Amino acid sequence: MGKVAVISGDIVSSTSLVKEDRLMLNDRLKDLIFHLSVKFDTYGRVLKGDYVECVCRKPQESLAVALAIKSFVKSIEVSTGEKSSDKNRIKLFKTHGIRLAIGYGELPTFDTTNGVIDGEAIYLAGRKINEQSGRKKKRVVIKQTLFFESHEELLKEQFDPVMGLLDVLISKATARQSEVLYWKLMGLNEDEIAEKFGVSQSVVNQHSTSVGWNAIEDTVAYYNHTVKRHQS
Repeated sequence: MGKVAVISGDIVSSTSLVKEDRLMLNDRLKDLIFHLSVKFDTYGRVLKGDYVECVCRKPQESLAVALAIKSFVKSIEVSTGEKSSDKNRIKLFKTHGIRLAIGYGELPTFDTTNGVIDGEAIYLAGRKINEQSGRKKKRVVIKQTLFFESHEELLKEQFDPVMGLLDVLISKATARQSEVLYWKLMGLNEDEIAEKFGVSQSVVNQHSTSVGWNAIEDTVAYYNHTVKRHQS
């Protein structure tokens, strides 16, 4: 196997969600992993209910997969906490949803039967998420939640600013805008999304424009082309 991309991610402020929402989130993530495997031929799993690992056999598609995960999680509605500290953390969840790191590199051990994954790609992604995790901090400070990690310095130089800009753009999206973005990344057109939502195509187009779909689509295409060219 050549170089692959592994996406690692943990839910922001998951411990502040009520039990029912944590269970619901776990089930929704498992559904997401299945649909990503069908659309992008990925292998994914959910660990401890709030941590995601996803292997992209086609690394050029890893940004589209990561954005699909992020927009999917941001579209999920959860309860507001009773304590002020929980309310503040749940606000962080609604703003950011999930931290994600794309690790690009070798993956010599990839045994889906026994669930054993080991190598440079998963190490890079997992280490970045662990660095960003606020599990042991009383006050969670989030500066960025989307990262690209690789020992290929040229790719990092190209993609670091891309990740930062996408992160800011998606953090401003509403739950419904995030849902529209998710379905567009999954290949649905606006008429199909409108039928799914029970609204007009023009409403979907407004959400699409507000979330910056044209810029996101161009950026995903740029990432796809750049990674494919690097692999050739």
